[in-house]
Amino acid sequence: MDRSTPSISAASTADDAVIGDREFCTLVQRRGETLLELSSGLAAMRAGEALLTRPLVGRLLLEAGQMETLLDEYGAHQNHCWSRFRALVASLKNFARIGEVLAHMQRRLPSYRLLPVAGDFPTATDERLRRLTEVVAAVAAALVEEALAVGIELPTIAPPPVCNDDAQPAGRLARDRGDRISSDTATTVPRLATEFLNLAVDGDLLRAAAQVAPEDHAACFPDPVSEERLRQLTFRFHNLQSLYDTHVAGTSSESADGDLPILRGHASVIYHLLEIATDLAHYHERHANPRTADAVLRERPVVDTDATMATLFGYAMAFSSDYLAGGQRLCQGILRRYAEPGRLDCPVPSYRGFHVRPSNLVARIVAYYGSSVQMRLDDRLFDAASPFELFRANETINARKRRWLASEIARVHPDCAEFCAPQAVTAAVLAIVHRLADEGKIMLYRQPLEFSDQLGRRQGSVLENSVAEIAQLQATGQLEIRTDLTVTFIGDRRVLADLDLLARCGYGEDAFGNNVVLPKALSYLRR
Repeated sequence: MDRSTPSISAASTADDAVIGDREFCTLVQRRGETLLELSSGLAAMRAGEALLTRPLVGRLLLEAGQMETLLDEYGAHQNHCWSRFRALVASLKNFARIGEVLAHMQRRLPSYRLLPVAGDFPTATDERLRRLTEVVAAVAAALVEEALAVGIELPTIAPPPVCNDDAQPAGRLARDRGDRISSDTATTVPRLATEFLNLAVDGDLLRAAAQVAPEDHAACFPDPVSEERLRQLTFRFHNLQSLYDTHVAGTSSESADGDLPILRGHASVIYHLLEIATDLAHYHERHANPRTADAVLRERPVVDTDATMATLFGYAMAFSSDYLAGGQRLCQGILRRYAEPGRLDCPVPSYRGFHVRPSNLVARIVAYYGSSVQMRLDDRLFDAASPFELFRANETINARKRRWLASEIARVHPDCAEFCAPQAVTAAVLAIVHRLADEGKIMLYRQPLEFSDQLGRRQGSVLENSVAEIAQLQATGQLEIRTDLTVTFIGDRRVLADLDLLARCGYGEDAFGNNVVLPKALSYLRR
């Protein structure tokens, strides 16, 4: 047997040993003295007296975090006696962390330079901080009550006055350091703006949740709202903020472009609001949701569910949505200023040209970036941001197809200019259509083809009859004329890159008009 085996066995035995409630109670009382003192002080205050200042929040987070670690080391969440105590400690830490974010935003709001929104965000933030203080005091009171219930002797702990002194002088230090030199700002700024636009698309859940009626808040879990989705979005906004601070903050580009600090402020405030939303969603899923929550707090609630839902939906996600919309418009303006002109030649969509689906996808890409892009066909320019403009291009496309078709008919039927008897015209038209289909010059969508009752009855040559009949079959969706027509898009290279990717994917459809899966880089078009 290996020499390490006895020590491993001894460690396992020690881990499996059961500690007595009295012994554990003494341990918690000793290690949690400061936390219980703070909780007693908060519980003793009358409504409206307490204020979640940053010094107080910092002490609560430190002490609650250490206590939570201790409780988890001993498996308190699986113990009947201690599970509620552990849940209350976790809740106190959770709401204190929300208070920390609110207090941070309250102080930093003037520096964010946020664009105006419909609601009064500063006043709403003050109100939420006041209400959250009441929530923290209620959880602290419940923790003190539970401490007594598990046998902790509180009389020896005199509730001290809660330190609410957060007095700080107004103003900031002088900005007397020179600008940083950054060689990649010209590429980083468009990247930041583009990523913000991507996040604006992924933030659809914020816009949707902000419109939900209060009585339907609980029904939003787990779809579209969940801790997991909010946490992922929070992480991405944090990355965006970090990218800005690494490459743009303190540079001459930031000093010269007043929109850049505004972009940073929007990314920051959305990040902090999502932090709050994530913690509230966590509390609801872990402690209040009938389907997922632990019964220790759900059966004897301490925090009013309607109040937490109002903060989650009516404050955190609603203002996130508003600032996301403002930031989206800001980023589109930034991209227009940082545009790099370019040209891109693309094939015309093989299935019916620029009909509804290709035109809408092209226009959505252009609108997504907010840039000006034109499509050139022959000597005509079309606004690529307008599907109806692109529809009109089909008139020119179809005219060119008909001219090309006439030359192809002359190639496969040299005598097409002749006038023949009706039966001979019918046979010639049928032979021409099937010859062109066999050569791949036209794509058949229906077989057998349903020719019109005018076949063989029209006046004119074989060429004129063939062009007219094929045009009729094309108009009824039975075939499409295949050509190598191209158009030229003119605009910002970033937009052109996505248009090129779309064109390589057949503009979202195959040769028969069926949907195809778009690549991940164009995922914003799937929403």
